[in-house]
Amino acid sequence: MNMTAAISAYNKVGIESGVTAADPHKLISMLYQGALLAIANAKNGVLRGDIPAKGKAISHAMLIIGDGLNASLNKDVGGELAHNLSSLYDYMIKRLLAANLNNDMEALDEVAVLLGGLKEAWDSIRQTAIAPPPAPSGQPEQRLYARG
Repeated sequence: MNMTAAISAYNKVGIESGVTAADPHKLISMLYQGALLAIANAKNGVLRGDIPAKGKAISHAMLIIGDGLNASLNKDVGGELAHNLSSLYDYMIKRLLAANLNNDMEALDEVAVLLGGLKEAWDSIRQTAIAPPPAPSGQPEQRLYARG
């Protein structure tokens, strides 16, 4: 096994192990981190003039945002906040599409800043998400991201 294949296998096992062991809150944080990493890879692709790598990285970021973050929102329970986040995720996907078509570094930076702010806010509520206050008697617990 060559070194590249070994590193790839190690990374795959590390990611799969992290996902398996993660609670729903941590999974959302991992999605934010994955999208940020994909955008960084896209920026590197633009800088190197590697159009296929840029396109693959942007597609990956769009997939994480659309099929990961947006799809995990519980709009029935999350109310206006969940709907606003969904609209923001849709906007990010449009900006990433524009970045892909035009090699637009500013659009990539804009989405990275938005995702970074959301990740920071999400990570700051970690303790609350792990141990939420008890629900009033007879009331089920409700979460913005409740599909996990």
